[in-house]
Amino acid sequence: QVQLVESGGGSVQAGGSLRLSCVASGRTVSSYAMGWFRQAPGKEREFVSAISWMGGPTYYADSVKGRFTISRDNAANTVYLQMNSLKPEDTAVYYCAASRDYTDWSQPYYWGQGTQVTVSS
Repeated sequence: QVQLVESGGGSVQAGGSLRLSCVASGRTVSSYAMGWFRQAPGKEREFVSAISWMGGPTYYADSVKGRFTISRDNAANTVYLQMNSLKPEDTAVYYCAASRDYTDWSQPYYWGQGTQVTVSS
């Protein structure tokens, strides 16, 4: 079993930056694709970004492309999401997940508990 724990969320003003981390425990996730999702109040959970088990290729939702960067450190069992130029519409609970393939998130193997990101205008 794998436990995913996100951290790094918080409150920032528009234009600011945050770096989210997701640490895996229980077993290594080096063979899994890792992804980030988010869910805003009253909205469905949506895909944000994903990275293959090798650290590339990467994949981004159009809404964050050019502003967010996903990376991973397999030795540390950790995946990161660097978020720059944040906008109020980025406000959501951010979740990390592990999947078989970075292009297939229909049934992720594991989910984290989420970390809140709030961006004020």
